[in-house]
Amino acid sequence: MSTADHSRRSAARLSEDILHSWSGLPDGVSPSPRESNVPSARELEYMRMLKTLLGNVDGMVYRCRDDAHWTMEFVSEGCERVTGYQPRDLMGNGRITYESITHPEDKTWVREAVRSALAARTRFDLEYRILHADGGVRWVWERGTGVLDEHGRVIAIEGLIQDVTARRDAVQALREAERRYRGLFDNAIEGIFRTTPDGHYLDANPALANIYGFSSPQELMDSLRDIGRQLYVDPQRREEFMRIMRARGSVTGFESQVYRKNGDIIWISENARALFDASGTCVGYEGTVEDITERKRYQARIEQQANYDTLTGLANRSLLQDRLEQALLTAATYRTKLAVVFVDLDRFKLINDSLGHHVGDELLKVMAGRLESCVRECDTVARLGGDEFVVLVTGQSAADQVRSVVERMLTVVSQPWVTEHGEFNVSCSIGVALFPNDGTDAQTLLKHADSAMYRAKESGRNNFQFFTRELNTLMTERLELESRLRRALERNQFLLHYQPRVDLTSGRIIGAEALIRWQLPDQGLVAPGRFIPLAEETGLIVPIGKWVLKAACAQNRRWQDEGREPIVVSVNVSARQFRQDNLVRTVAEVLQETGLEPRYLELELTESMVMHDPAQLVAMLGELKRLGVHIAVDDFGTGYSSLSYLKRFPVDRLKVDRSFVEHLATDADDASIVRAIITLGHNLGLKVVAEGVEMPQQVSFLQTHHCDEAQGFLFGRPVGADALAQLLGRRIAPGVEA
Repeated sequence: MSTADHSRRSAARLSEDILHSWSGLPDGVSPSPRESNVPSARELEYMRMLKTLLGNVDGMVYRCRDDAHWTMEFVSEGCERVTGYQPRDLMGNGRITYESITHPEDKTWVREAVRSALAARTRFDLEYRILHADGGVRWVWERGTGVLDEHGRVIAIEGLIQDVTARRDAVQALREAERRYRGLFDNAIEGIFRTTPDGHYLDANPALANIYGFSSPQELMDSLRDIGRQLYVDPQRREEFMRIMRARGSVTGFESQVYRKNGDIIWISENARALFDASGTCVGYEGTVEDITERKRYQARIEQQANYDTLTGLANRSLLQDRLEQALLTAATYRTKLAVVFVDLDRFKLINDSLGHHVGDELLKVMAGRLESCVRECDTVARLGGDEFVVLVTGQSAADQVRSVVERMLTVVSQPWVTEHGEFNVSCSIGVALFPNDGTDAQTLLKHADSAMYRAKESGRNNFQFFTRELNTLMTERLELESRLRRALERNQFLLHYQPRVDLTSGRIIGAEALIRWQLPDQGLVAPGRFIPLAEETGLIVPIGKWVLKAACAQNRRWQDEGREPIVVSVNVSARQFRQDNLVRTVAEVLQETGLEPRYLELELTESMVMHDPAQLVAMLGELKRLGVHIAVDDFGTGYSSLSYLKRFPVDRLKVDRSFVEHLATDADDASIVRAIITLGHNLGLKVVAEGVEMPQQVSFLQTHHCDEAQGFLFGRPVGADALAQLLGRRIAPGVEA
């Protein structure tokens, strides 16, 4: 029995005792023959005791006539605590009647309930609302009964009324807490369970049922009656689980193989703890389950295939490095030539994206076989990743011999590839670096072969290029660009453009992404694609990133000082910046220096960056959030995020990568991915932003699936600060209802 119920029943018993004593004096006390005059001392003592007792009752004791208005004959001192009125206000229905302060919505049914109980000669027990003297609404509980005369007729009503508002509020709060808990429980991504000590499920959430292949938690609980024998592939794992639990009271990261409903075997990781009653006896276990099958498969592939590419069977980067080092030693000893050939398939991404990754994988396997057919067994064909291959051609004495091998590669690769989806002509671009002419170590040769390959692509694809003096010239130009980039800050050559971000409900600008531009006096604007990678590689991105942060915050504050509608400005943070220990301090100093409130700054991190060193990341993000700035994950969906980490990050927004948004109207896979990201974001309590929106059809799709925000050329290209200022406060999103 709950505390509230116990209190209520105790009060009911007390009221029954009072009502029982109402009709007269206690046994052994007879009315005094002077009853019309002064009461006896014993009668006075009894009356004093009764008054004290009634005054101490937590509620209002009353007696009223059984007439049309239930005229009050007696009201205890508790009246004021319950109603706010004095007992004299209700006595004889003088100043006010009790029925008049009964809540209008409850008045009719309360009267009917009381009348029904009186007619049936039973007690009534009601909860309803009254209008308190202070104007507020109170919940009361009333317990009463009819008073009968010697003929069995109801002549009065006696009862007890208590204020139960606090209890009602507590019950409502408890129900709300239970509802929220159930929502978290049911919608959690990880499986959650409670079991008895002997292995019977007491509770399970939908995620756990899904992991084990059941259609519902109830089916899981009905089917799995013996966890040790029915679930675990190796029953001894259950015994080990129990041994650890008995020794420590909890288990963490306990990995096992288990059966799904259909007989499939998967890997799971469990975290659990024992539950104890007041006497210290274990009454069950509760915990979480994560499906780690893919992770285990990945670990197995890493362990079993440390030297070979799992898709094509070719040598991987590690084995390539080892063989190249050995080949260099041999070539140096015997004064022979060695060619490093870098091969990249042309327009592979187009096929991969349009026909699907499974078709792209088949293409890679076919091309791997074709490349192997062009070389000898003593040569090596390796896959670096994606559609990039490296071929080591050893023992050749002249460049012409290498040329014939490369030409054969071009011919064989470009032969038609016939699949169920049609016939395709795939070409490749090839770059060649020779030992010792173009380098004497592995790193230099690979770098020069890669540079030559990119020159082949720039020359129209489906051709090959040897590393030449011209490429050396290009590398020199790159060094010059790097030198000018180092002086760009002190020469004030950077400027910011801003691309608006709009709310898909109102169509108004609510934010803008700050994008850096480099203005060279003799070249005009340098494309970000030319200098950003260079800045990343050289470490210049750190001071440049600090400049962007400060300039964006200062501009945002200027807009506000001009009376513009406040917006959030987003600033991209590079991996190098984020790894700097002073990033949090830098952000805090910039905010203080510019006077911008933290809530108007958002830092954007790429998804791949989010997964770098998650423990350190969580700590740093926590510090940034305590400053009050927003955090967004950019290019979401293109990396390899672990949702178990993502849910721990204090992130505010997920930005859907433009590659998924681009084909929303025509690609069912992209549409499904975007829907899934929106749902995931909302389940994690995050705002979702779609990037690269260029067509009204994309807006319609995003609105239908409740995407929160969007940015792209449809709403505006990146523009200068003055141009964006003219747009602030306006509705600019086509197809959005204001």
